[in-house]
Order: sequence, then C-alpha cells, then structure tokens
Amino acid sequence: MLLMLIRGFWDDLKKPIIGMAPMDGVTDAAFRHMICKYGKPSVIITEFTNVEGLAHGNVKGLISFLYTEIERPIVAQIFGIDPESFYKATVMLCAMGFDGVDINMGCPVRKVSEKGAGAGLIKNPILAKKIIKECKKAAKDWADGISLEKAGVRTVMIEAMAAMDNANKSSRKIIPISVKTRIGYDKIAAEEWAKHLLETEPANITMHGRTLKQLYLGQANWDALANAAKICKGSGVSFLGNGDVKSMEDARQKIKDYGVDGVLVGRAVCGNPWFFSEKEPTVKEKLKAAIEHCKYFAKLNHLSFCNIRKHLGWYCKGFDGAKELRVKLMRAENAQEVEREIKKIFTLRF
Repeated sequence: MLLMLIRGFWDDLKKPIIGMAPMDGVTDAAFRHMICKYGKPSVIITEFTNVEGLAHGNVKGLISFLYTEIERPIVAQIFGIDPESFYKATVMLCAMGFDGVDINMGCPVRKVSEKGAGAGLIKNPILAKKIIKECKKAAKDWADGISLEKAGVRTVMIEAMAAMDNANKSSRKIIPISVKTRIGYDKIAAEEWAKHLLETEPANITMHGRTLKQLYLGQANWDALANAAKICKGSGVSFLGNGDVKSMEDARQKIKDYGVDGVLVGRAVCGNPWFFSEKEPTVKEKLKAAIEHCKYFAKLNHLSFCNIRKHLGWYCKGFDGAKELRVKLMRAENAQEVEREIKKIFTLRF
C-alpha cells in the first residue's frame, strides 16, 4: 500500500529553504545548538545513525538524537538496509518528538556504501523504495496510536529514551519522511533516480551534486541537480540542492539559477555559526564562540572531548596567530584548557 504524501513542517518553511546539511561526526547536539543560537537555518538535520543498531538495542546510538527546542524544525537522519529496522527506528524518532525523519541514501563512505546502505541504495531502487514506504508506514502507525512495545522496540531502548531530555515531546501526528542522496553511483543518473524516489512520495528530496564515485572531489554538478529539480516540479515533493554552497548569497543565486526549492549547506558553516545570519564576526567573537561551544559540548558529557577538536580548528582560521593557537587547542583535554589558552590570546592581542 502506497501511503499519501505528507509534507508536515516542510510546507510551513519560509521560501527559499536554506538549511543545515547533516554531516557525520560534525552536526552533533553541541554544533546544532551553536548554529541555531547564532544564525537559525530553515531546517536542521542530525548526523546519521544506523537503524540496525537502534533496532537491536544500541543505546549509544541515541546520542545523536539529543536536541533542544531552539533547533526546531529538527529532522533525524538514519541509514541502513533493513526495512524492518527502519520501521522501528522511525517509530522511536516519532516518540522522541522529531519534526521529520530523513533517510540517508548519499553517504559515500566505503564501509557504509559497500554494505548497500547510504549511496549504495542508488544501485538498488527497489530496496530504497521499500525503505521509504516502511518509514512512512511507521509514521502513520505512530499517529494512529501504536506503542513502542507493539512496534517491536526493545525495552532497553524504551527505558533509555524515557531518560532523555527530549522525552515526552512527541505528539500523535504523522511526521514527514525525506531523503538525502546523490546524483548517481558511478555516473550521473539524477533524473532517473529522482523518478524512482518520487514513486514513494517523500516530503522532500535533497541531492548532493556529486556521484558516490566522486566522493567530495571536483565540483558539484548543479546542472544535474537542475535537471532532477525539473522532474520534481509539480509533484508536491520539494527538491533541495547540496554541494559547494559558499555563502548565503551563493545559496540564493544557486536557487535562482538552477530552479531548486532551496539548498542545504554543509562545510561552509563549520567554524562559522553566524553563516545563516550573514554576520561577519570579529576574531574575538569567534574565539568566544569556541569557548562557548566547548562548554556546551562538555555539559552534554556524551562524547570524548577529542571529538570537538576539529571544531576548534575551524574556529582558529584567518587571523594572526591562528596556527599557533590551533596547535595548542588540538592538545587540550577539556573546556577549561581551551578557555585558558584562548584567554591568553585575548590578553596579548585584544
């Protein structure tokens, strides 16, 4: 049974849509909090989490799903290959109060794609469509009153979810299911792939302008994205482009030139939480934000401190002494050490 198109919050977004793309190991709760505090995007998506792990009781997988109200609309991204696990994961995410669920069909990392997940699903449209249908069915079943237990969610996960800060935020409504993918596997097939996806009527399709084979090399092919966007016109399904968006002005220009409904921005936001507000921060503001980011990360106490070091590297660019400071911050073991080293810079330079 093909379920009807549910757009949910996507219809309420101010146009054009300029959102924050999911990035593995980057868009964690602390990063998303900083982005939404200093420059709110149209929509923000979590880093992806494996559905098979969630279905089999991997409590650590819930870490990616910590969020605060400032992030809304907040979409949870998941990946995998087992439709039943996608069903269970989607029911869990509905229960956690997310505004939408996004299926990753674009990750090019070998350990993901070679198992048939992520961008590997581009080669298997039958399975891809089955997964979308299962997620849509799960969202409807949740709205119709199914319990976590009846959906097959393990007790250990139910207990862990109940202890999370975003417990009891859910409502019994059908949330939209979207897809983030690429223009092809080893060659450009954006139009054909878009047609396959449209058969299941996801709320939104986002395409990255490179094939899996390209990884992140070369330039994103926005002409291919424009062709896929044309396929989606009139379907009720919105289409966003992704890849090499360098600024808000660049985002607006790409939307105009290529006929997409919006864009998701990735790497350009790293180290620049003011991206969506178009504010040009001073060096002092950037370094204060780095301290704040570290403290919020530490407050969550959910990941090793080494996970934030890449963010510190991104903050420390474009000013005299940045390299020297970056080297010191890469050795920091906690937020206090970061603050101490940065305040030395304040004393010496500002």
